[in-house]
Amino acid sequence: MRVMLTGDVVGRPGRRAFRNITPRLRREKNIDVVIVNGENCAGGKGFTRAALDELYSGGADVVTSGNHVWDKKDVLEFIDQEPFLIRPANYPGEAPGKGCCIYPFKAKNIGVMNLSGRSFMPALDDPFQKIEDLLRELQDECDILFLDFHAETTSEKMAMGWYLDGRVNGVVGTHTHCQTADARVLPKGTAYITDLGMTGPMNSVLGVKTEAILYKFTTGRPVRFDVAEGPCVYSAVIVDIDDRTNKTTGIERIYLTDVQ
Repeated sequence: MRVMLTGDVVGRPGRRAFRNITPRLRREKNIDVVIVNGENCAGGKGFTRAALDELYSGGADVVTSGNHVWDKKDVLEFIDQEPFLIRPANYPGEAPGKGCCIYPFKAKNIGVMNLSGRSFMPALDDPFQKIEDLLRELQDECDILFLDFHAETTSEKMAMGWYLDGRVNGVVGTHTHCQTADARVLPKGTAYITDLGMTGPMNSVLGVKTEAILYKFTTGRPVRFDVAEGPCVYSAVIVDIDDRTNKTTGIERIYLTDVQ
């Protein structure tokens, strides 16, 4: 089995790139399942019904999120009815939606989990404690397990990768929108990358118009963060899993530029 995990889709340009490139990658790379982080897909922050549907029509099987999941209030109208849209599981209390899902593929059940880090991020419940709850919930029902860890610091994401080494098939970091070059299979068999990167405008600062960010840095004044336009980057990894043993056998980075 080949599972592709695609980095944070940013705005309309990111959705366009995802929609145009994902079907080709599925064919050329023999990809079976696509998991994508979509928390920036609607105007750079959050979800709308139309933006989520565009990800599904472009080839997404499971959509993860992060700290911007609630930024468009529209999401509250549909998140509880979406079986394969998940938000960080460590939101406290009875938050809408769910923090994990089980995606069936042929004879396999693929468990997908979503957590948010706490370093320089909103103060949520401890992700290291919460992952234990998720594993207890999923491990007897699932053949394969992935975690999207939406976190700011490399150290927290690396720590989670090592914490779960040998316990899940893959841990991928999201949130920082810059793909890291450390994709590897850890010693006990977990595929890992510190950050998938983004799928969004390449001539930008993390998907936002450069002039807005430069104004922010040079004046210290508030400014609207509008999504940039133009060609995009497409960032992902492909994780290979042995169909007989359900063990991870490899990870491949995907980083495409000048995508239309």
